[in-house]
Parts: sequence; C-alpha cells; structure tokens
Amino acid sequence: MLQRVLEPEVMDSAEEARDYDAMDHGNVNRLFVSDFLTLWHGTRTVLDVGTGTGQIPIELCRQHPTAEVQGIDLAEHMLAVGRANVQRLGLGKRIRLEKMDAKALPYSDGSFGAIMSNSIVHHIPEPFRVLAEMARVLEPGGVIFVRDLLRPESDRDVDRIVQLYAGDANAHQRKMFDDSLRAALTLDEIRSLVTRVGFDPHAVKQTSDRHWTWSTRSPVAALVEQAATEG
Repeated sequence: MLQRVLEPEVMDSAEEARDYDAMDHGNVNRLFVSDFLTLWHGTRTVLDVGTGTGQIPIELCRQHPTAEVQGIDLAEHMLAVGRANVQRLGLGKRIRLEKMDAKALPYSDGSFGAIMSNSIVHHIPEPFRVLAEMARVLEPGGVIFVRDLLRPESDRDVDRIVQLYAGDANAHQRKMFDDSLRAALTLDEIRSLVTRVGFDPHAVKQTSDRHWTWSTRSPVAALVEQAATEG
C-alpha cells in the first residue's frame, strides 16, 4: 500500500482554480448529487464543506428546484471562480459561497439539516477535526454525505487511474489528480476517523474504483428509528 503523501491544504492560486474548474467533473458531480438526494428530502439550507468552485451546489440546484446551499472553502481563488459561476447561472439567491475554515466552523451545534462534502478530506493533514465539526453542526436526524478519493495501492494503480480519468487533461491537471490520489485516505483510515467522531464505520463504503463515500444520518436518528421499530 502506498504511504500517504500530503498535498497543500489550500489550493489557492489562480492557475489551480482555473484548471480545476475546467476539468470535466460533470458525471462525477451529477452522480454525487443524485446519490445525496436519495437521502436528503429536506428544506433547510445544505452546508457544502470544501465547495471549491461551487460545482456541487450548482448541480444540486439543477436537480432540486428549491435547494439552497451555503458553500464554504479556504481558497479565495476557488471561491472567486465559484461566485462567477453562480452569478452567470443566476443562482445568487440560492447559493452563498464564503471563505471559512472547516476545522473551526462558526456555526452553533445542530445548525444544518444536511451536510455534504466532495473531495475535501484528502486536502486536510489531520481530517478528524473537519469530520468532528461536520458532526457538531449537523442537527439530530440530519444527513451527512461525504465523498472523497480512495488512495490506490501502488504507483501503477495511480498511473492507471490518472490515465483513465484525466488522460486528455493538461499536464498540470494530471499532476493535481495524481497528487490528490496520493494524499487520499484508505477505507480503513476513514472508517477509523468516522468511529472516533461517533458514527458507525460501516456507513463508509467504497463506491467506485477511486472513491469512498460516507453516507448516513446522525446516530441519534438511528436510535430513534430503532426504538420505533422495536416498539
């Protein structure tokens, strides 16, 4: 198994923001949102942690007619591109993007009925704090839906995945993808962190050849549902 090699926590250059936004994430984003919507049927604002250029909130608004999203990220260049995307599509009243540290959210406990996050975990050297903050601001019974890259077992596997999914990208885009794969967690590593946060580790599953997904509701909701079933 490859050892984890960290990449910068914040991708915050204009070139990185432009190249990331230009990569073809369409199929991945559509699947992420459709999978999220199998769990979430609420009306409260959704928190998107590590929103980048706002592609996931935009896709959620395409698939859900009334969804509203609070997106947060530490990368100002990413957010600038994202705000331009949101305004261009006329979604400014439904999507708000703010610069914020996911390791220290300013929200009170239980502020959100749903939290989603796509590909932030591999950027964080010690992801436990981010996962703990997500759990803290999630309301009882709320939905948490986190998806990220899965670290391959070998250099050969990294090369194969990069060629398969970014073979037509430019050299900088391929390098970003390669770095991200090497910075990602294994299934055992993310399950261990989820256990520390107080959730069932079996809610984390490998969902593609390059992704894991943590998809669940809060433990309180699970206990309530269990009690109702047993009663």
